[in-house]
Amino acid sequence: MQILRLRPRLFVPARPSLLQCAVSMVLASGAGVVLAQTTTDTQTRVQSDGKTLDEVTVTATRQNTTQWQAPASIQVVDGIAFERNVQVNLSEGLAAVPGLQVRNRQNYAQDVQLIMRGFGARSTFGVRGIRVYVDDVPATMPDGQSQTSHIDLFTLDRMEVLNGPLSGMYGNASGGVLLAYTQDGQGPASITTSAAAGSDGMRRWGLRVQGATDAQVGVQNYSLSTTRFDTDGYRQQAQAQKGLANAKLGIGLHDGSRLKIVLNHVDVQAQDPLGQTRAQMLQDRRQSPTAVQFDTRKTVRQSQVGLVWDKKLNADQQLHVMGYYGQRSNRQYQSIPSAAQINNAGHSGGVIDLNRDYGGAEARLTSALQVAGYDALLVTGLSYDALKDARSGYENFIRPANTSYGVKGAMRRDETNRVNSLDPYAQATVWLSPQWSVDGALRYSQVRFRSRDLYLSNGDDSGSTRYSAWLPSAAIRWQPTEAWSFYASAGRGFETPTANELAYRPRDAAGQQQLGLNLDLKPARSTSWELGSKWRVHPQGLVTAAVFQIDTKQDIVSAENNNGKGSFRNAAKTSRKGVELSYRQSWLEHAQLDFAYTYTRARYGQDAGAAWSGKRIPGVPQQSAYASVRWAPDTGWQAGADVQALSRIAVNDANAEFANGFATLGLSGGYAWKQGAWRWQWFARVDNAQDKDYVGSVIVNDGNSRFYEPAAGRQWSTGLTATWQF
Repeated sequence: MQILRLRPRLFVPARPSLLQCAVSMVLASGAGVVLAQTTTDTQTRVQSDGKTLDEVTVTATRQNTTQWQAPASIQVVDGIAFERNVQVNLSEGLAAVPGLQVRNRQNYAQDVQLIMRGFGARSTFGVRGIRVYVDDVPATMPDGQSQTSHIDLFTLDRMEVLNGPLSGMYGNASGGVLLAYTQDGQGPASITTSAAAGSDGMRRWGLRVQGATDAQVGVQNYSLSTTRFDTDGYRQQAQAQKGLANAKLGIGLHDGSRLKIVLNHVDVQAQDPLGQTRAQMLQDRRQSPTAVQFDTRKTVRQSQVGLVWDKKLNADQQLHVMGYYGQRSNRQYQSIPSAAQINNAGHSGGVIDLNRDYGGAEARLTSALQVAGYDALLVTGLSYDALKDARSGYENFIRPANTSYGVKGAMRRDETNRVNSLDPYAQATVWLSPQWSVDGALRYSQVRFRSRDLYLSNGDDSGSTRYSAWLPSAAIRWQPTEAWSFYASAGRGFETPTANELAYRPRDAAGQQQLGLNLDLKPARSTSWELGSKWRVHPQGLVTAAVFQIDTKQDIVSAENNNGKGSFRNAAKTSRKGVELSYRQSWLEHAQLDFAYTYTRARYGQDAGAAWSGKRIPGVPQQSAYASVRWAPDTGWQAGADVQALSRIAVNDANAEFANGFATLGLSGGYAWKQGAWRWQWFARVDNAQDKDYVGSVIVNDGNSRFYEPAAGRQWSTGLTATWQF
């Protein structure tokens, strides 16, 4: 049995101010900076008819196997899925992944909404319950909150999406795992520039310089890129600007090991249009009267550095060391009336000012060995992550007038929050025969929260808590033929509250904001199982099917979203069960068909006397489907069409209101050509071609009944990309 090649990675800390200087120096000098190799090489497998099928190596299982060989629900989305689009939102290219919904809020102050098998629906901003990695660097903090704003879709190589019990290998908040990899520098040096424009004043511009050398020692590959995005927004108070810079460098060292470096910086300034009530949505889908009144908006800046070091110790062992460090600042102006703040001494104000330092490291040893005469692969590791938040709150008005909103007023909150996690883990694969293999993993996840209150005029709200859990998982795979495989897996999951979810207690019976941290909130603990099958379809096709069930105790769910403050509670029990299907088929060299279908039954358990007992978990669609067909030769005319459909979605625990289901049509076309050293790519696209009115995403349990975030009507976009190769 051939042991698969292994490629671990590493990251090292530096001050963010140095990060920004380093990015500027790199961009000024023209030297590329690149992270670790993203394993885009392929393995070749033989089909039963003797023809070959190339498969991309995936890293989600940490064993560099293929999508076909992995005993889990893994989908791979090529960067080309985003290439013929605006390249701004994750929702542009991930619709073909079963079990995953990516909802575009039309609100760049809150980012897209990611939902995997029902996890993540409670999030009003960022991502919850799902672990995200970008170029092997965690985009998920130790408390389980993730950000996706720094994913550069302009240079995206691929995304891997891991669902199911084996995602528990990643520890806290791993209801699913999303791994994004940007392109390494390769081939002769080249410069790429790209521009796009579209509805509602959308403009996007990008520039990339990349290349590779033949050096065994020194710089081996480099890539640096920058993008700028602007939009006037579909709704009132929805303007946004976003700047993003990435730099990656691969270096060969004298001892044969490899060092990779990654730098990135993102700057977002976005107005926040908030949600709408049903009445507002029916009257005017573009209106945002409350957002205009309070001038709601958010500013985010993040800088990050990482290093990865790969060292082959001998023929059977490889060492991976990873470390990263970054800073993130966030200032948000909310829609909270002055009376709510003046009349409540414990209120934290209508302006959030957050400054975060974060970082971590991971060491991993991968060993090929023999167990009772069978080939085996053993992975052992230790990861550490930490963050420190300086969290301040201010009134969003100036006394004594108390009428002009959207300004920074008197301080109402000042505290320091710290979160750290330390997780040892081990996982192994044993090949019992060419047809049978077994996988097992065990992780001990432990997370500690500490908060020190520095604003003591309303009492001391300091506190701390600690959570821990053993997370076992196992899988067995059977491949009876070269074209068919089956697997079964089971495991346990663990999700702690995030620092933001601990920050606010639910209001009391009189409607007053309670003081102190929400330390009554407990971690969610899940048990899940999955049965799946994968079938190769001649000549270049793959069908996947999975049946799953997830039972959760003390699930973390939304208690209320009121005046910009989200509070959370534990449900006694929840269950998620369903079916996922996907089909991808290539034919005639340039044509491709994609299909995905998901059925998810997400319900609260029976909870005596509770209004939500037995109800649907809000924010989770019961059914979703996607189908697309595309004709895309390397040169010449290109065309495509896609259909997305989603069933209705409950917006609150009582299931008193629903966002209606919908089906939308997208049409695209383009032309690609070469001219000397130049390569040109033009695209044009129409989304929601029928100009339907529907809800793009929902704000679960909003206290003002502003549940709905309307999707845009018919939208057009067009763009041109030009690459010049030296």
